[in-house]
Amino acid sequence: MAKVEGKKRIVVKVGTSTLTHQTGKTNIARVAKLVSVLSDLKNAGNEIVLVSSGAVGIGAAKLGLSAKPKTTRGLQASAAVGQCELMFLYDKMFSEYGVIVSQLLFTADTLSNELEKGHLLDTFNQLLDYGALPIVNENDSVYVEELLNGDNDCLSATVASLIDADLLIMLTDTDGLYDDNPSKNENAKLISYVEEITPELFEIAGDAGEKGTGGFTTKIKAAKIATDSGIPVIIMNGEKPTSIYKVLEGQSIGTYFSAKGE
Repeated sequence: MAKVEGKKRIVVKVGTSTLTHQTGKTNIARVAKLVSVLSDLKNAGNEIVLVSSGAVGIGAAKLGLSAKPKTTRGLQASAAVGQCELMFLYDKMFSEYGVIVSQLLFTADTLSNELEKGHLLDTFNQLLDYGALPIVNENDSVYVEELLNGDNDCLSATVASLIDADLLIMLTDTDGLYDDNPSKNENAKLISYVEEITPELFEIAGDAGEKGTGGFTTKIKAAKIATDSGIPVIIMNGEKPTSIYKVLEGQSIGTYFSAKGE
């Protein structure tokens, strides 16, 4: 884990299960702690990009819905409402620490178009040069792949690759990747280090279970995207955002995926 020390350009992905209570409403205390940690890391000289899910759940709660919609258009509408609420919350909380945030919404089509991809990279780099903190989400109102299948996991890895990040941290609702589903097998063991992502690992991920939209399979797919680009990945529990400090100090937290060639 010592290889994490000294990383400066860091992408942090936070999932819906970390940002909300079981009721679907915002976990204000946890969001506030995450914001304070990321602001502090910026003060320490790091460049931080936040890839944030949560718009659908927060939007559904604000609309007074008892659960997330089951239709695609219902999910998209909830995302449209929730994105406003989410950015309002982030802007308000980060501003308390003097951190300027920006919103970047885009689709996979943007990343497959070299011209648009170049413009997007320019925007990221300029925002970071200005000292702003980019907050990223998929444009769920017009593109639904991550909305339905990925909970922004692969998006975060693609962003990390695009901006040549030093590290991708994925916050989720378990301590990392287990060799079996810990909610069903009390003897399941945490896999603390992954040197290479193999087909067998995808099989383990399919059984390891996790509450988010994508589950652990999409997290392994995301880890492969990033590690193939030379970016190490850590999947860890987002319940205590202060654990990110321990990660950057080189302590073994969660599951560490070694970058190719590391």
